[in-house]
Amino acid sequence: MFYHLLYPLAEQFGVFNVVRYITFRTAAATLTALFISFLVGPWLIRRLAALRVGQPIREIGPDHQSKAGTPTMGGLLILLALMVSVLLWSELDNRFVWILLGLTAGYGLLGFIDDYKKVREGSSAGVSARMKLVWQTVLALGVGFAIYTDPNFDSELAVPFFKDFTPNLGILYVPLAAFIIVATSNAVNLTDGLDGLAIGPVMIAAATFLLLAYAAGHAVIADYLAIKYVPGSGQLAIFCGALVGGGLGFLWFNASPADLFMGDVGALALGGALGTIAVLIRQEVLLAVVGGIFVMETVSVMIQVASFKLTGKRVFLMTPIHHHYEQLGWPEQKIVVRFWIVSIILGLVALSSLKLR
Repeated sequence: MFYHLLYPLAEQFGVFNVVRYITFRTAAATLTALFISFLVGPWLIRRLAALRVGQPIREIGPDHQSKAGTPTMGGLLILLALMVSVLLWSELDNRFVWILLGLTAGYGLLGFIDDYKKVREGSSAGVSARMKLVWQTVLALGVGFAIYTDPNFDSELAVPFFKDFTPNLGILYVPLAAFIIVATSNAVNLTDGLDGLAIGPVMIAAATFLLLAYAAGHAVIADYLAIKYVPGSGQLAIFCGALVGGGLGFLWFNASPADLFMGDVGALALGGALGTIAVLIRQEVLLAVVGGIFVMETVSVMIQVASFKLTGKRVFLMTPIHHHYEQLGWPEQKIVVRFWIVSIILGLVALSSLKLR
């Protein structure tokens, strides 16, 4: 909105010329989201506590009963800060922005319904896994078709570290995009099990995609790095910046011991947003590196289930894998910080892959 309001004034007032730069608006969106989070966070916590929107704790697993009753649905804070900032600082005639906002809002609504049902029924069940998967898939397929019908779309898949290996998927790109979005959404949801554990890797992934989105939307940089040039995708850097700012603001209240939990309203939406960014900027495979923590959490569950069904034995003490380390006696803060460190390393590996081809 500010771009459309202020940039036309640049001819009379040169200071407004700065608004045309994506880098400036990305920084502004980051700070705006952070400010909104700090401003609204205390009120939201008090309001959720007054409504008794507390987190149900599973009886099976590590002893987290001391966290029972901590306000959940904190993802609302991130989504509010994120969306307001994006609407304020993005070019609103960019279709990528609306695709990303639509998917994020849709997954956020699904997560909100899930959280609300858990709170109302006082259990950790919520919406059935099958119903969640159906709606996630429907929304993700919509994004896949929207990307496939873009005039500038080509269905060649970029593979990290291989410059000339670009398989052409054709219409099969649509289900692949949907799978990536749904998988990332659920992977982030699995990771959200300790104070600050999910939001750290989400912010690190968003910061990495900020650089990748800017590069993909800049013809000269994209050509230099030999990555796909996606016209208009530079605007997604603003979304990524707002996500980093909103995430930082949320982390202020989510740091151990947490005053506010993310809930599915945040985890499903943020995971879906990361998956959507990856397919919009055509870095689908690289997402597995950037979001390696989420992949690790998901794979640990798959290994555990497969091993138990096939052999009757468990590979890990408990899954997702962060609970395995809890059962080994690691303090919660040590697990969280070490997972953040691994996320930073993976982000750097992903960025380095742009020239290692």
